[in-house]
Amino acid sequence: MNKLYWLDQIKLQDRAKVGDKAFYLSKIIQRGYPVMPSFVVSAEILRQFLENLNSSESLVADLPHSSLHLDVTNWRQLQQVASRLRQEILTATVTQEWVSPIFQAAREWQTSCLILRPSLAVSTATPGINNNISGLLESVFCQCEPEAIALALKRTWSQIFRARSLLYWQHLGINLQQINLAVLVQPVENAIASGSLTTNPSGWEIEATFGLGIAIALGEVQPDVYYIQPETGVVLEQQLGNKILAYGVDDAAPKVFSQPLPNSALTPDRTCLITYLLPEAQQKQYSLQEEYLQQIIALGTQLVSELGKTFTIKWTIAEQTTSGKLYITQVSPSQSVIPHLHFIRGLGAAGGRVAATALVINPQQKPEQLPKGVILVIPTITPDWLPFLQQVGGIITEQGGLTSHAAILARELGITAVVNATSATTLIQTGERLLLDGDRGEVYRIKGDSKEEMERGREENLLSSHYPNPKAPHPAVTSHLPMIATQLLVNLSQSTLIEQVQNLPVDGVGLLRSELMVLNILNGQHPNSWILSGRQAELLELWSEQIMQFARAFAPRPVFYRSLDWRSQDLPSLRDSLESSPQSMLGERGTFSYLRNPAVFELELQALASVQQAGYTNVNLLLPFVRTVEEFIFCRRKVEQAFLTEVAQFQLWMMAEVPSVLFLLPEYVKAGVAGISIGTNDLTQLLLGVDREQGQLAKVFNERHPAVMSAIAQLIQMAKSAGIPCSICGQAPALYPEIIDKLVEWGITSISVEPEAVERTYQAIARAEQRIILAAARRKLN
Repeated sequence: MNKLYWLDQIKLQDRAKVGDKAFYLSKIIQRGYPVMPSFVVSAEILRQFLENLNSSESLVADLPHSSLHLDVTNWRQLQQVASRLRQEILTATVTQEWVSPIFQAAREWQTSCLILRPSLAVSTATPGINNNISGLLESVFCQCEPEAIALALKRTWSQIFRARSLLYWQHLGINLQQINLAVLVQPVENAIASGSLTTNPSGWEIEATFGLGIAIALGEVQPDVYYIQPETGVVLEQQLGNKILAYGVDDAAPKVFSQPLPNSALTPDRTCLITYLLPEAQQKQYSLQEEYLQQIIALGTQLVSELGKTFTIKWTIAEQTTSGKLYITQVSPSQSVIPHLHFIRGLGAAGGRVAATALVINPQQKPEQLPKGVILVIPTITPDWLPFLQQVGGIITEQGGLTSHAAILARELGITAVVNATSATTLIQTGERLLLDGDRGEVYRIKGDSKEEMERGREENLLSSHYPNPKAPHPAVTSHLPMIATQLLVNLSQSTLIEQVQNLPVDGVGLLRSELMVLNILNGQHPNSWILSGRQAELLELWSEQIMQFARAFAPRPVFYRSLDWRSQDLPSLRDSLESSPQSMLGERGTFSYLRNPAVFELELQALASVQQAGYTNVNLLLPFVRTVEEFIFCRRKVEQAFLTEVAQFQLWMMAEVPSVLFLLPEYVKAGVAGISIGTNDLTQLLLGVDREQGQLAKVFNERHPAVMSAIAQLIQMAKSAGIPCSICGQAPALYPEIIDKLVEWGITSISVEPEAVERTYQAIARAEQRIILAAARRKLN
C-alpha cells in the first residue's frame, strides 16, 4: 500500500491525493494549531480498489474509466444504477495489504473508535465546487478493528455513487476520472463539548453542544449559539439551545454526562458510539464553560491571519483526565453559504438551503400560478395554497409554528421553509436574491450578482431541489438499515411523491391527508359546490382515482386514509357560500361536520368503496377530530351502509387528538374502533391551550411538555389494555426524535412521519429497540 499521509507531512503537490479537507487541516497543523491527530488514506487507493472490482457486469467492469453519463431525469434508472454500484462496492473485499497499515497506525492513538471523513478534490475549473458539497458526502464512524475499518472505507467510498452524487457530478459535467476521494482518519474521544465557529467580516457565530458533534449533524439537538463581535471578541448575544441527548464513545461514560441509561445500546451503523440523555438540570445549562468559549474565540482571532476573514472550523473539546483540550477537527477557508449575517430569523420548519429570487405575495391577491423556483414570501399559508406550492423553491411566512400548515406542507413537499419570520413581507422586496436556510431558520441576502455568487446559488438549488434536507432518506442508502419490530409508516397527501417514497423502508402510509390530497382535483371549489351543481359522479371518479394511486403503489402495505378535516378559515377560497355562521378558532371540524352535512362524507365513503371494488383491500379509514362517542357511532353506521366492512381486512380507526379520548377510549372500543392514531399537533394545542399556528408561542407549544407526554403514555397503555393498536402520526417524533425512546418503551405499535424524516426515525427506532433488548439482557444477567 502507498504510504499513509500524516497531516504534518503533506506538501502542496499532495493536494489531489489527500483532498481539500485534509489539505487545509495540514496547512494549519504545520503552523502549530491544535488539530486532531489525523492521517489520510490516499485517493489512489480508491482508484486501485475500483480497478480490482471483480464483476462480469460491464457497468462495474468499466467503472474506473466510465464517465457514467446517465439520464438523471429518469429517477428510477438513477436509483437502480446507484444501488447496483454501491452494492458492488460494499460486498467487495478490501485487501489486508491496505487495511493493516491503517489499523496499525490508528492503534497508536489507543482509541476504540475512529471517524473516517471524505476528503474530496475535483479536477475541474468549475469555481467553488469543492466547498459546495454540504450534505453530499458524510463521515463514517467505526470501531478500531480491521474488519470494521474495511467496511467503513467501503461505505465512505460508495457515497460518490449515491443517486444524489451521480446527479451532482453529471449536472456539473464531472466524470469519474476527475474525482479524487481520499479518506481522512481521526480518533474519536469522549468530548466535553463540540461544535463549529463560522466567521465573516460582519460577525462570528459559535454553535456548541455537549458531547460529540454528531448530535448537531444529525439534527438531534438544537445547539447553543453565541454571536461574537470580530474586532473585540466580545459576546454580543447568546441563545440557549435544546439539548436533551449527547453522544460519546462506548468504552467509557463521559464525565460530563449523566450516568448512561441502563438501556443504552450501540447506535446502528455507528457501533463505537453511545447515546446519553442529559439530566434536566444540565439541559438548561450552556455547553461551553467560559474558559472554553474564550479559547475558541482566541483561536478564531489567530486563524484570521492564516485563513482570511471568512472561514468555518469544526472543533471539539476532548475530555482529558483533569481538563479538556481544544482540537480543530475540520476547516473550510470559504463558506458555501453567503458571507453575510442573516437579516431575518424565524423557525426552521423544513430543512435544507436554497438560493433564489424572492416573490412577496399578498394572500388576498392569489395569482393564477407562481414562477418556478422562487422563494415565496407571504404572511401565512393555508392548505388551499397547496396547488401553487409545487413549483416554488422555498417558503418564508411571517406567521405559523413548526406544526402549522405551512410547515407541514413544506416538509411533505420537500420545500425549504422558514416560518414565524417577523416582518418578512416588509423587509424583503420582490426580486431580491435570498439564501434561505431551513435548518437554522435564517434568511440571508445575496449581495451583488457576481458569477461566483450566482454559480454558488445554482449549486445550492441543485442539491436542495432533489434533496432539500441533507438527512432526507433516499433509496440508495437504506440497504444497510437494521431490522426493527416497531412499524414505521409515512405521512403523505401528494400522489406526485409516490414514486419517490414507495421504495423507502416503510410499512405503509400511516396518514393519507385527504384534505390536501383532494385540493389537486377541486379546481378551487368546495366539494359541496360539485354536489349541488350535479357533478357528484365526476367528483367521485376523480376522488376514487386519487385514493387508488396510493392503494396501488403501497399494496399490500396498509394505507390509512384520514377523512376530511377542514376548518373554514383554513380554506378561504373554498368556503361554502351556504355557510354564514361565524367560525371559532377550531372551526366546525372533523366528525361533527359530518353530522351537520353528511353529503361529502358519504361521497368519501363511496370513493373508498370504489377502491375496494377495484380489488384493493389495503385502505383503512381514520376518522379525524372525534369529540364524542355519538359522533363515532354515526360515522360507523355510515361506513357500514357503504358496505366497507364487508371486506375482512378493512379497519375503522380514529384520531386520538381531542383530550376527551383519554376518558372515553374504552367506550370508543366498545363502539367498534379498531385502532387509534395519536395526533400530537392538536392534542398539544388543546392540552396546553396554545394555537399551533402562532409561531410566537413556539416555546409554549411544546409537544414534549410533561402533560402531553403523560397523555401519550396513557393512550398507549389504554390501547394495549383494550387490545387495539396505537400509532402516532403527529409531528412530534419527526421534530423531536429523542422522544422515540419513550414511545417504543411504552409500546407504541407504529410511528408515522414525513418522508424527509424516515431514515432518522428508522435509526431512532432501531436504537430504542436495541436499548430495550440490552436492558433485558442485563437484568437477566444480574
